[in-house]
Amino acid sequence: MNDDQLRRSLVEHAYLEGDFVLRSGKRSKYYLDKYRFETRPDLLRALGERIAAIVDEHAPEAVRLAAPELGAVALAAAASLESGLPFLIVRKEAKEYGTGNRLEGPFEEGELVCLVEDVVTSGGALLDSVEALRGAGLRVETAVCVVDREEGGADALARRAVRLRPIFRAGELLAEAKSPAKPHG
Repeated sequence: MNDDQLRRSLVEHAYLEGDFVLRSGKRSKYYLDKYRFETRPDLLRALGERIAAIVDEHAPEAVRLAAPELGAVALAAAASLESGLPFLIVRKEAKEYGTGNRLEGPFEEGELVCLVEDVVTSGGALLDSVEALRGAGLRVETAVCVVDREEGGADALARRAVRLRPIFRAGELLAEAKSPAKPHG
């Protein structure tokens, strides 16, 4: 699936219009439903390939991926399968049972990890993940996302010395959503 096909598929399967409240608390007239693209094997495979390629290009020294629960875990798994890099799951908070871990998966202090995320608006979930990873002694310099909504997330991450590398920007998907339907085939 090439980039144009992937962009069209994301819009076709995950772009919704209406009145939505985002995780950041902001209201939006459109929503990109990550579960509508993360649960489709064809899109998940293509996204895993793109994420792995971006990590290889922009974070080649990374030895591990990391993803905030729940949405980005499927993306990290797909990118892990493509790249061969293991991944960590970053819990919203440490669990109160079993190991009590906030980070799930083995790692060594000092390792460079690349964060994976689905849709970034303000960057809140990624900033929480950066704090948890760095608090555990890991290094984070790059984050890859499927869509940057272009609403401040990249700047917020940059202030924490993390470069956001989106596969798509919201403007590209919005332009696709507004364009006349193209015949398939």
